[in-house]
Amino acid sequence: MIYFSGIHKQYGKQLIFVDASFQLNPGEKVGLVGPNGSGKTTLFRMVVGEEEPDEGEVSVPKKMTVGYFRQDVEEMKGRSVLDEAIAGSGRAGDLHHELEDLQKAMEDPARTDEMDKILDRFGHVQEEYEHLGGYALEAQAREVLQGLGFQDDQIDGDVGALSGGWKMRVALARVLLGRPQVLLMDEPTNHLDIESIIWLEQFLKSYEGALLMTSHDREFMNRIVSKIAEIDQGEIIAYTGDYDFYERERAIRETNQQAAFARQQSMLAKEQRFIDRFKTHAAKAGQVQSRIKALDKIEKIELPKKRHIVKFDFRVPPRSGDQVAVIEDVHKSYGSRVIYDGFSMTIRRGERWAVMGRNGAGKTTLLKMIAGASEPDSGSVTLGASLNMGYFAQQSLDVLDPDLTVIEQLQRDFPQDGLGSLRSLAGAFQFSGDDVDKKIRSLSGGEKSRLAMARMLYDPPNFLVLDEPTNHLDLATKEMLVEALKEFQGTMIFVSHDRTFLRGLASRVLELGAEPHFYPGSYVEYVQATGHEAPGISS
Repeated sequence: MIYFSGIHKQYGKQLIFVDASFQLNPGEKVGLVGPNGSGKTTLFRMVVGEEEPDEGEVSVPKKMTVGYFRQDVEEMKGRSVLDEAIAGSGRAGDLHHELEDLQKAMEDPARTDEMDKILDRFGHVQEEYEHLGGYALEAQAREVLQGLGFQDDQIDGDVGALSGGWKMRVALARVLLGRPQVLLMDEPTNHLDIESIIWLEQFLKSYEGALLMTSHDREFMNRIVSKIAEIDQGEIIAYTGDYDFYERERAIRETNQQAAFARQQSMLAKEQRFIDRFKTHAAKAGQVQSRIKALDKIEKIELPKKRHIVKFDFRVPPRSGDQVAVIEDVHKSYGSRVIYDGFSMTIRRGERWAVMGRNGAGKTTLLKMIAGASEPDSGSVTLGASLNMGYFAQQSLDVLDPDLTVIEQLQRDFPQDGLGSLRSLAGAFQFSGDDVDKKIRSLSGGEKSRLAMARMLYDPPNFLVLDEPTNHLDLATKEMLVEALKEFQGTMIFVSHDRTFLRGLASRVLELGAEPHFYPGSYVEYVQATGHEAPGISS
């Protein structure tokens, strides 16, 4: 189907691919993994012809349709969300938009003279559109958009009014509706809530084409892919299995490679000792020369590159009072939309609340009211005694100084702490080597999130209020964060779409809906009790 044969690719001094080969077969669902900068996006761009290899061949059949979902979304305006989503549907999509234009032309009094011509064209376009299943396409588009979290009024509204995150969902819908033979997906779960992620899982499981995707969501990857392609030091190495299988096999491969390296080093040292000992002996000159030649021909085994994950140890936060937050009879509305109508709950010391609910149920609003970033219309939110709160939301990134480097920001925040401690903190959140000298203005969204989280957790508060803390975090950082927070001795309330995070940390679940439901057990127990992983979603 799609073949990479003997690919070489280099940017300046940086080698991306060295004699790399790989093939994507019909119907295969493959997870593409590798550290940042390893070449995952370059691989996608070579498939769609946006980049060429320096050497080697990328073979994509000419008539094959390829859909590519990427993180940078082009400008969207001047259409409804529905029309923008349908734009990726080939000929049917083109006809849909021509019908829209023709309908506008029929309503335009200035074009009365052209009406016969317009009506004739409308009849031909409508006939072809119907023949291609165009009206069914509109229903499919609504279904996909609803699955990705859009309300009906948003679907028919102006796409230009949406935020960047919602435009990403429209771009995702457009690629899915195109039903290409091959789907390339770069982090499709970014900007999605858990309900939309579970819907997308189900969609991709039933998708009959081939899929090549990157994802920082372990659970999502495990449920969809049956093969992993790892980019490692310029090579592409395939593992037949899900992400968990890949991790186990990779560990075995590393262990075997280390053992082979040790054996070869021992043999090389032994040969070198013989050469050093007898190089001045005329009688042994022939043996010495033959051994030197033999050593030159041996292919040297290299130690596997270790992915260093620095463990982050929490300082113990000061003890708070037993009642951390008491919310009584809270009412909150946005215009005519009622979010809370007499809501009450008590958060006690040591509890870890996961807040679940469909899009618009009020999850972020609740966290904002607890953090003091928003006020209820009536009712009260009372925080307990001896409380030191840490609030993480995407707005937390705004407090970073763009003119400072990573290490300068940490030194300004913690002037009493030594450079070694702050470098260790940065390392735990995947800022290693020269990364600490990057200017904050040049950091990606994920890097800024990691830095904001590091600042908050270094001198930990005893009450954490976290709104989507794992957005943009890679798997390694996410899993380090979960392990670190398991040791956290304070209180937490959080919203997360990451099931590794939910399963690892939640000891209580609040499900928001028409009526709030409080589950006194863990997220795992919540799933068992309700039969769903998120409100309204069947497991």
